[in-house]
Amino acid sequence: MSRPDAAGGASGRDAGQSNARGRDAGQSNAGGRDADQSNAGGRGAGQSNAGGRAAGQSNARGRDAGERGTDKRNGAPARAASDRLSPATRVVAAVILPFLLIAAVLLYGFPTRTGELFAWPIDPPLTAYMLASAYVGGIWFFIRVVGPTRWHRVAPGFPAVVVFAGALLVATLLHLDKFSQNLSFAAWMTLYATTPFVVAALWWAQRRQDDGRPEASDLLLPTPVRTAMLAVGAASLITGAVMFVAPQLVIPVWAWTLTPLTAQVMGAVLSLPGVVAFGMLRDARWSSFRILFQAQLVSLVAIVASLIAGREALLWDRILTPAFLALIAIAFLAYAAVLLTMESRSRSHEKDPQRRMSGRMQE
Repeated sequence: MSRPDAAGGASGRDAGQSNARGRDAGQSNAGGRDADQSNAGGRGAGQSNAGGRAAGQSNARGRDAGERGTDKRNGAPARAASDRLSPATRVVAAVILPFLLIAAVLLYGFPTRTGELFAWPIDPPLTAYMLASAYVGGIWFFIRVVGPTRWHRVAPGFPAVVVFAGALLVATLLHLDKFSQNLSFAAWMTLYATTPFVVAALWWAQRRQDDGRPEASDLLLPTPVRTAMLAVGAASLITGAVMFVAPQLVIPVWAWTLTPLTAQVMGAVLSLPGVVAFGMLRDARWSSFRILFQAQLVSLVAIVASLIAGREALLWDRILTPAFLALIAIAFLAYAAVLLTMESRSRSHEKDPQRRMSGRMQE
């Protein structure tokens, strides 16, 4: 009896130890599973953090790409527009200015001596005054180009300069026999043989510097204003184009005596406000046209003064005399009204913090 009991006790102890080892193994397996889950969770968290960082980097890259924009030609990131005038543009403007200033002084101061002092003899003096009036507006414009300003504030004026100077170059080549062989003609030829091409190249090189965004305190020209200015500009441009292409049709009915050369010169002068006005088809920012409106108004004041000074040359029995005077009066009143109204609104806009904030948000 004593041996079986001893054996049974030993067996029970062995079974207990086996169960204990089983529990230990089970706990070990459970701990392993917990560790595996913990490691898996760590790996998941790491992946989640890495994904977050990747998403953040992707968003940052998206914002950078959005700010830089893309090149429409190949989808590559485009350089941000700086809206700055290049040094070359300022230098060219500074070179042109003395030519315009000297020409305006000669034409206004010595209208009866143009054959001797200017590039060719101009008669009557009213034609000399009118050409000088265009130069006065050009002086205002190029002074602003030389001074501190942004590219988009003067950019719409460059196509007008190209058309005006190009037309005068063509007129010169068509009538070389009418020009005086003097220093003024050499200066005239140098100016108009180079200006159309140089100014066009400068405009082309800088055309992408304007991103089209309004300034912080900018205003937009109302649609009715743009429509009215386009109508005035179109009338001026069409008149100028007819005078340049078919001067013989205009000479018999023009407001004063013209020659084929001076008719084409007048056509070039009248093209200026027309080309400027057509720039409003793609740009409604007041900041893009403020300087040009100032230059046009200065030129119109000079034209009105010229018509008064040279009124003896006006031929009142011709049909285009009242039509031309009406066009000048309408243009003067329109430019003055728009300039004064927009400048008044601009000052009010700058004084109102909410409007300034709104302008910044629009950018």
